[in-house]
Amino acid sequence: MNEMKETNIRGSEELKNTDEFSNTTVLETLTDGDENIVIPETVPEKKEKSAVREIIDFFRDLAVCMISVFLITHFVLRPVQVKGSSMYPTLQDSALGFSNVLGYKLNSISRFDVVIIYLEEKDEYLVKRCIGLPGETISYKNGQLYVDGVAVEEDFLDEDYVNEFENTYGTSFTSDVQEITLGEDEYYCLGDNRPHSTDSRYYGPFTSEQITSKSVYVVWPLSQFGGKAW
Repeated sequence: MNEMKETNIRGSEELKNTDEFSNTTVLETLTDGDENIVIPETVPEKKEKSAVREIIDFFRDLAVCMISVFLITHFVLRPVQVKGSSMYPTLQDSALGFSNVLGYKLNSISRFDVVIIYLEEKDEYLVKRCIGLPGETISYKNGQLYVDGVAVEEDFLDEDYVNEFENTYGTSFTSDVQEITLGEDEYYCLGDNRPHSTDSRYYGPFTSEQITSKSVYVVWPLSQFGGKAW
């Protein structure tokens, strides 16, 4: 019985020694020189895939941004920078803001709306105010606007600015305009600074296709912050 017990103990020790040997062998194999170290081949591949993925994500985000800008500027709001003094003092030279594309698409133009007009032959935009609507007969006599023969007040004009000009130069702020009857798709548009504006008196009436948006919301300069005929 004792012999058997000793044998079992000896057997356990031998097994333990065998396990220790095996463990030692494994450890030595893992640390026995660089030739036995196995470097996973998938690591560089993962890094390469990660770099490609980043490039794809970049161009995807860029495309989304470009499409978003296109949709916003063509169907919602159009950035506007005023050049010149034809709309002074309503809009100052170099004023920055947005014009309402969606409002123009959904609603027709009303009298005295500020509108953005595109001149294809010059590839440039004009900022003017709509004075006459399709089918109306427009004229000016002694600075007074007449629509279908009825006098219409232009309250949007700066009275002090108008009076200063007329007192200085001894002439009407708005030069006389002979009667003109507009077509079914024609709008008569003038600048608020009548003596210094090239508008329908020079170009003739504008069509709805030439008008890209209406109203201007000024964000700079801060002194003019807000909507103009918005």
